[in-house]
Amino acid sequence: MQMKGIAGLNGWRWIFVIEGLLTVVIAAGGYWLLVDFPDSKRATWSFLSQRERDWICARVHADRGDVTAPPFVLKEYLRVGKDWKVWAYALLFFNTTTTTYALAFFLPVILNKNMGFDTGTAQCLVAPPYVLAGIVMYGTSWLGDKYRLRGPVVAFNMLLVIIGLPIMGFHTNANIRYFGVFLVTAGANSNVPAMMSYQANNIRGQWKRAFCSATFVSFGGIGGIAGSLVFRYL
Repeated sequence: MQMKGIAGLNGWRWIFVIEGLLTVVIAAGGYWLLVDFPDSKRATWSFLSQRERDWICARVHADRGDVTAPPFVLKEYLRVGKDWKVWAYALLFFNTTTTTYALAFFLPVILNKNMGFDTGTAQCLVAPPYVLAGIVMYGTSWLGDKYRLRGPVVAFNMLLVIIGLPIMGFHTNANIRYFGVFLVTAGANSNVPAMMSYQANNIRGQWKRAFCSATFVSFGGIGGIAGSLVFRYL
């Protein structure tokens, strides 16, 4: 934010430039370094032994029977789109990312312009809600895995958002409104991995999984577009 004016760019533009460059560099390395699915012949960088890879493939095959992908048939691939549940998962993720992106875009502005905190304080106050979000995210993920529950975890996270949004938006006390920010941030961001797990655990078949993943991630991106238009004047 202190780089305003360098190369004729505003400070916030430099944030995107720097974060974008770091992402590109890391992504380039990730092409070679990320470990592929256990049945792949690509190098695993000693992450898994052959015995461990065989064991994982056996577990996946016993669970859903689709370790080996059938031949790609476009008609069969597109037929998956007739299942309304595919679009329901995508819509749920759209609703989730709309909130998370809106917070990422506008939370400093809301804290500064709407809640009355000065610019420096507003920038610092952005971080604590995300600390709580990390705690809730890992806590609910652990519980979901332990008890094999996905839907209730998603519902709990959204309940936090439903409770937090009115507090964040309409309470007269800025400090209490800031408490609402904690609830909204924790619930919305925790729901990103929760929704991904919920969708992935309920889809069988390689190509159906591919179609669902495409719609799911696409609607998540569209949520980012919607997020740029909400919360702005909260």
